[in-house]
Amino acid sequence: MVFLLPPLAFYAATVLFPIAEAMVLSLYNWGGITSPQFIGLANYRQMLDDPTFREAARNSLVYLAVSLVLEIGVGLVIANALSYVVRRWRDIIKTLYLLPAILSTVTISLFFQRVYSSEPKGLVDQLLSAVGLGSLQQPWLSDLHTALVAVSIPDGWRLMGLYTVILLAAILTVPKEVEEAARLDGATERQLFTKIRLPHLRPVLLTTLIMAATFGLRGFDIPYLLTNGGPGTSTELLTTYMYQQAFTSTNFGYASALSVFIVVECVVAVGVILVLMRRKAA
Repeated sequence: MVFLLPPLAFYAATVLFPIAEAMVLSLYNWGGITSPQFIGLANYRQMLDDPTFREAARNSLVYLAVSLVLEIGVGLVIANALSYVVRRWRDIIKTLYLLPAILSTVTISLFFQRVYSSEPKGLVDQLLSAVGLGSLQQPWLSDLHTALVAVSIPDGWRLMGLYTVILLAAILTVPKEVEEAARLDGATERQLFTKIRLPHLRPVLLTTLIMAATFGLRGFDIPYLLTNGGPGTSTELLTTYMYQQAFTSTNFGYASALSVFIVVECVVAVGVILVLMRRKAA
């Protein structure tokens, strides 16, 4: 307990106390200068009647889905493939995959602005032209139908390498004797992955899913830097909408209510992941 007290105290001061403060502030109408006025649950009622909030909530779920597919889905496929690579080359490839995770989000945003650029043509449009699909070229960040997925991909790409390395480390701990015995019994590589490796990965997969889900629901910087919620509100996330309400509209009470909803959303997401993983384990 003596050793646990310092980190617990730090966690309470930097995480629990701000959450509690936001919960209290969400019950007030406050513009940052005048005295706060207690209004009870009015901010939450406004939130439920707010069409922008509903669209931001839907956009956040799409953003989360794209992030999970890239970070966990693609990351798991790459990690499994890397387990068959010679160790010397595997270490080099791991390092290359991990590099985006250490880049600043501003750098990544500027990079993807060039990738999606229409004039001059960015990497996406150049690749489409090279394979004869030039008719599909479009302004990816300013088109209502593509902007949300376009801003979701960079965040998934940024953290994909991190989860790939974590999952690869877990795959390499699978007992080799078990895999060799399965191969001798005629198991294919697909059966080896689904029947032996995947069950062994379950604890690590649970942890990475929780990390990726909570990070995805709190995603802010890359979407904000790329589109700032536009065009219109097509890429508005709960986090960017909360930021706008707090620091553009100076409606700190309503922004606090939005932040409380984001915390609840993260807790619910973790609960859903735990339930689903336990059902699969059973």
